[in-house]
Amino acid sequence: MGQKTKFYTGKGDRGDTARLGDTERLPKSSLLIDVIGTLDEATCALGMARAHSQSTLMQGEFPEIQRRLYRLMSHISATPATRETYAGLTETDVEWLENFIAHLEGEVPQIQGFVLPGDSIAGAACHMARGIVRRAERRLITFSETEPGIGAPNLAFVNRLSSLLFVAALLEDSLVKELPTMAKNQAEKTL
Repeated sequence: MGQKTKFYTGKGDRGDTARLGDTERLPKSSLLIDVIGTLDEATCALGMARAHSQSTLMQGEFPEIQRRLYRLMSHISATPATRETYAGLTETDVEWLENFIAHLEGEVPQIQGFVLPGDSIAGAACHMARGIVRRAERRLITFSETEPGIGAPNLAFVNRLSSLLFVAALLEDSLVKELPTMAKNQAEKTL
């Protein structure tokens, strides 16, 4: 057996884990852990989108979205009895996201047809994050049907987040498409 470090405890080696505010163990295959794991995937995918982003606006806002998802994961992970200790998301968080979507809508070109992910690395990363967020939303809805206390703003935030990521992908794709045109125009000006 190797030397233990601060990066693992070994307590979950049997396939179980504990919730926030509880010592009772539950299987890692439980719906709760699946929801949290999928939200964690979404947070990681947002990090990938942020790392590839060409938009300084998105680079600045992605971490704020990720922090809100961490709050949501803590809220969900808490037992119903301790959930108030781990505040989830509020209507203010949902409004913030809706206002951000509205702002971005003014920055993107009109959609001319079905959007195929892949026009840019950053746009594709946003689309990948969007797909993971949609899966997280489906699992969160299922979990909220079995456990009370997951407030409506938590569900609404995840729903709006997939919409934001769609618009962010359009923005990222448009920025890449503008680069060759801008370079061509600049070259023509210098001739």
